[in-house]
Amino acid sequence: MAGQNLKGAARIHAAFLNSMKGFKATWAHEEAFRQEALLCIVATPLGLWLGQTGVEKALLLGSLLLVLIVELLNTGIEIVVDRISFERHELSGRAKDVGSAAVFTSLLLAGVVWALVLLPRYF
Repeated sequence: MAGQNLKGAARIHAAFLNSMKGFKATWAHEEAFRQEALLCIVATPLGLWLGQTGVEKALLLGSLLLVLIVELLNTGIEIVVDRISFERHELSGRAKDVGSAAVFTSLLLAGVVWALVLLPRYF
């Protein structure tokens, strides 16, 4: 891999550029990521406004960021599985299903966190 011998600030810079390439590729090729990112863009100011303490704000925003993190990991799994073969295989399907379940679980967690933080205040 190019840049694997870099040290210090050069390594950090190269890692940052690679991360940006990953975001760009995921945005371009994954509808689910675009939807979840747009949800975060809309919900982040809402979470900052509705959260009354630093902990509440961190929980509301952190649960949203966790959804994006899990979606990125799931996308990586799907890319690797597709890179190996487009042929249908039970293990390939299972790997993709497990990644999808992880995304679903992170979305469920975000919903539960938002409900537990906000519902007691309004009901």
